[in-house]
Formats: sequence, C-alpha cells, structure tokens
Amino acid sequence: MHLFDLAAVLITAAALFSWANHRWLGMPTTLGVMLISLVLSLGLAGLRWVGIDWANGVEEVLAAIDFDEALLHGMLSFLLFAGALHVDLERLREHQWVVGALASVGVLLSTAIVGFGAWLVFDLIGIPMPLIWCLVFGALISPTDPIAVLATLKQLGAPKPLEIKIAGESLFNDGVGVVVFIVLLGIASGAAPASIEGIGKLFLMEAVGGVIFGLVLGWVGFHLLKSVDKYDVEVLLSLALVMGGYALAFRLHVSAPIAIVVAGLFIGNHGRSLAMSQHTRERLDEFWELIDEILNAVLFMLIGIEVLVLTFNGQYLVAGLVLIPVVLLARFISVGGPIALFRLRRAFPARTVRILTWGGLRGGISVALALSLPPGPIREQLLMATYAVVLFSLLVQGTTISRLLPRPS
Repeated sequence: MHLFDLAAVLITAAALFSWANHRWLGMPTTLGVMLISLVLSLGLAGLRWVGIDWANGVEEVLAAIDFDEALLHGMLSFLLFAGALHVDLERLREHQWVVGALASVGVLLSTAIVGFGAWLVFDLIGIPMPLIWCLVFGALISPTDPIAVLATLKQLGAPKPLEIKIAGESLFNDGVGVVVFIVLLGIASGAAPASIEGIGKLFLMEAVGGVIFGLVLGWVGFHLLKSVDKYDVEVLLSLALVMGGYALAFRLHVSAPIAIVVAGLFIGNHGRSLAMSQHTRERLDEFWELIDEILNAVLFMLIGIEVLVLTFNGQYLVAGLVLIPVVLLARFISVGGPIALFRLRRAFPARTVRILTWGGLRGGISVALALSLPPGPIREQLLMATYAVVLFSLLVQGTTISRLLPRPS
C-alpha cells in the first residue's frame, strides 16, 4: 500500500470515528475513537470465527504499519512536544523532586514489583516464563503514557498542583521506562551484557544525554525564534526542532523522548515569553493543538484496531486479567512510597496517592514496546497481557478518574 493511500485510510477512519463519537457517544475523543475501533475489530474477529472473513482489508492496512516504528519513531515526538509546550515550568519546579522521584525511582520500583508478580502469575496459570522476560514486561507496562494522561487531563479540570505532578511525571517517565526496557530486553535476548557497569553507562548516556541534548535543542530553537517575527517561519522552525531533533537524538544514542520534552519545556516557557509575539504564540498554539488532536485520534484508533494482531488464547487472557490488579498494586506502592517520604517535609492534597494510582494510565507506548518484542510465544503472551492492562487502564480508569477528584467548592 502506498504511503498516501495508507495515510488517507487512517485519517478518514479517525475522522469518521471522531464524528460518530461526537454524535452518539459523547466520550472524550481519544477514548471514544478507541472504543469504536475496538468494537469494530472484535466484531470482525467474531465474524472470522463463524467463517465470514471481512478483516482482510483491515489486516492489509495493519500489515503496512509498523506500530512501534510509527509511534516511537514518528508520532511520539510531535505528541510529547505538544504536551510539554503547555506545561508551566515554574509550577513544575515547585514539584521537581516529587516528579523526579516518581519518574525514576517509581518506574524502577514498579518494574521490579510487576516483574516478580508476573513471574508468579504466569507460573500459577501454567505458563512458564523466565524472570528476565517478566521484568521486560514490568518495564514496558510501568511508565504512565503521557499521550493518554495528557489527553485525559484536558477533560478533567484537575487542581493545578495535582495536574502538574501527573503531567510532569508522565512526560518524563516514558523516557526512563523506554531506557529500562531497552536494557532489560538486551539482557533477555542476549544482545547486551548483564553487567552493572554496562547498564549504568547505557542508562546515564540515554537519560542524562537526553536532558543535555534537549537543553541544546531548546537553546538553539529559542535563538532562532527570537531572531524573526513571522509566525509561519516560527511554526516551521518548531516543526524542524521536533523532527530534526528527534531523529538526531536517535543517531546520538540519547533518549529522544526526554530530549523533546526538555526542548518543549524550554520553548513553551522561555521561548513563549521572550522570543514570540502574541500573534505568533496564538498561531503556534493553534498549530500544535491541531497536530495533537489529529495524531491522538489516529493513535487511539490504531490501539483499538491492533487487537486483530493478538493471538487469542484462554490462558493468555486469564494471565492478562490477573495482571491488572498486580499492575495497579505496583503503581500504588511505587507512588505511595516516595510520597510517604515527601510527606515528612511537605503537605499533599487529600487522595493524592489514590488519584496518582488510578490516573496512571497506560496506552500506546506500552503497546508499541510489546509489539517490538522478538517473534515467538513469549511475545504473544506478553502482548496479550499488555493489551488487557492497557484497555482496562483507558476504558475503566480513564473514564472514572474524575470521580476521585475533589469537587470545586
């Protein structure tokens, strides 16, 4: 399938699903689009079981899409920049230690808890799974997805301090989670040595290198934006910063997601206030909000449609369902532990741990990482478990998190 034809199919389907959701479901656009595509996919799978195969056309589209490539090396750069562009850096600094702890220690702690929990669950169900592969699953499912989280926060009107913690953590912990995933996958597949020194060097190069490269990107972008006052040129410069910076980060072997988040924070704060006119700010915001909405609709539609690639197996499904509470428990411990320590020195709003636990949504990044696993039975088992957690996270947690938020007085 030609690239233009593929893009035409995806945009047309996302537009029609968005229209149907707006007319009849009234859900947040991303969740409504995903639900419609999921129901359609399950319907096609059901027809196949009774001998009616109408899924060939959809599978042809899926075969033309490398989901993890499309998200991790394509859409993610735009979505992260669009999200970081509107985060208030001053407010983020007020919560920097909490956000930093949740995005680093929290991810590592959750990876370990989920990994050992998955190892026990798979063993009890009768699916022997090496511990290292269970830890790989812990790494891909532990980071909260900034795309899902930010899309949901837009709908909620959460208190600003809580919104900053959730948004800040989700923007940074996916970069940490991807680094941990790469390290563990290398060990599991035998492609990387399991030495502490090697792991430490890789982690530092990816994470710290990503921050430094992001600052350089932001600084260069800031000075380019400051040197002109023409909104179309400045929008084009922001687009070049995202696409060129993301591609170059991969070439330099530093964390591209972390680099783009840092650059987005730089441009969204210093760039917005010191390098742009009011007219440019309005046009830049409109452009990136539109990019964000379009790509989110396409991404969540793909999450629903990709169900067709799953290998449906009763044991795999049971394992996935049992792992949902395991992942939630790991999230509760990995959030509650650091916040309990911070409570010794500062106050937190009521129900903070509960809201952060239930609001820690998983989404496209987890699915993309699971789809990037090497082919084989382990991939099919972990992919089914990932989908069970992600679908519960988006359709149940994402639609009920508002009930935990404090009511406006």
